[in-house]
Amino acid sequence: MKLQDSVVAITGGGQGLGRAMAVYLASKGVKLALIDLNQDRLDEAVALCEKAGSEAKSYLCNVAKEDDVISTFDAISRDFGQLNGLVNNAGILRDGLLIKAKDGEIVKRMSIEQWQSVIDVNLTGVFLCGREAATQMIQNNNQGCIINISSISQAGNMGQTNYSAAKAGVSAMSVTWAKELARYGIRSMAVAPGFIATEMTASMKPEALEMMASQIPLRRMGEPDEIAQTIAYILENDYLSGRVIEVDGGLRV
Repeated sequence: MKLQDSVVAITGGGQGLGRAMAVYLASKGVKLALIDLNQDRLDEAVALCEKAGSEAKSYLCNVAKEDDVISTFDAISRDFGQLNGLVNNAGILRDGLLIKAKDGEIVKRMSIEQWQSVIDVNLTGVFLCGREAATQMIQNNNQGCIINISSISQAGNMGQTNYSAAKAGVSAMSVTWAKELARYGIRSMAVAPGFIATEMTASMKPEALEMMASQIPLRRMGEPDEIAQTIAYILENDYLSGRVIEVDGGLRV
């Protein structure tokens, strides 16, 4: 795929990794459709993309709600006349142990709300956006690429039953879609980041960040642009499909 003048939608595009991806792709001439729940953050991201040299539009959407997602992707198709790529980046955390006990007594359990909210956004949201993006690509006769953001937590991570299950599902869907959608000229990939320096990690205590970095063979956290570069590489390489690329500094070997 040629990046110049292609149209790529990014969920969670108003902040964090999503914003970094958007600005990086904008610098390569990609037109961006940014999807998020925070209009102020979206406005900031659109301005940064325009400053980087490309066109961007914002869309308020709850990716866990089917009607929202359908209307949003219909609007993207109308506004841009095409859709060449989707980065399914939106996600939330609701961490907690499955069961916490002391002296044989149950102290706390992961609630159904903790479970369901993460599954709704991180798994169902990816399904809905992927389905609608593929629909638009096929209807508009656009070859395209869907990239789902998984995580190295897909292999299982303590305190993240909900998140790990969702991210494992995201990786499995990515491979499944590659097999199903290839006949329409649509590729599907996943990227599984490790520890990345974002706004969320910036608020952590220095000693906690140091401990996290010490577990990584490269002895540092990843930068958002290093994930963005991976996204651009996948979009440009038309023979990449059905794989999960782990970008983690060697953390999971």
